[in-house]
Amino acid sequence: GPSNSEGAGKVSLLKKVPALKDGDFTLAECTAILLYLSRKYNTPDHWYPSDIQQRARVDEYLSWHHTNIRANAPKTMWIKVLIPLFTGQPLPSEKLQEVMEGLSTSLKQFEERFLQDKAFIIGSEISLADLVAIVELMQPVGVGCDIFEDRPRLREWRRRVEDAVGKELFFQAHEMILNIKELSNIQIDPQLKEQLAPVLMKMLK
Repeated sequence: GPSNSEGAGKVSLLKKVPALKDGDFTLAECTAILLYLSRKYNTPDHWYPSDIQQRARVDEYLSWHHTNIRANAPKTMWIKVLIPLFTGQPLPSEKLQEVMEGLSTSLKQFEERFLQDKAFIIGSEISLADLVAIVELMQPVGVGCDIFEDRPRLREWRRRVEDAVGKELFFQAHEMILNIKELSNIQIDPQLKEQLAPVLMKMLK
């Protein structure tokens, strides 16, 4: 049901997705959920290393990610698909250009500060940091903004992430994002449009 429903409130106090319900325990926020699952199920060490300094590197990236990559990459979907879908009006191209400029700055920092000359963000093996990064960076790709095309270092990193996860699982996980343009063909309930349009516009400010 809708994320603001009474049932959603029982799973997440924030009434937002993603949310996890594990028995009587509930948890919100994607990063917290990933860390919880990695600890509960004793996942291979490379995902969230037991080495205190390597783990700190994962934490460092996750902290930076929210106000940089995550602050910019998803906005490409809102501008090109979601806001026009709910408002019935396309946004001016200048708005997308502004977001892409901010994303370009974040990508430059990502490559120079975090990726550097390493195979993955914290070294030679994939970690939760790479998973959190890639899922955001595939969102511009889904709406036709291929941020990997002119960035060979970033493109090779994406290829390594695909290989580490497994190509079939990688594309299965990103199937909805890569087909997001198909949403423009669906009919939205007018009342839902009225509720969500101002929320989406506010997210771009």
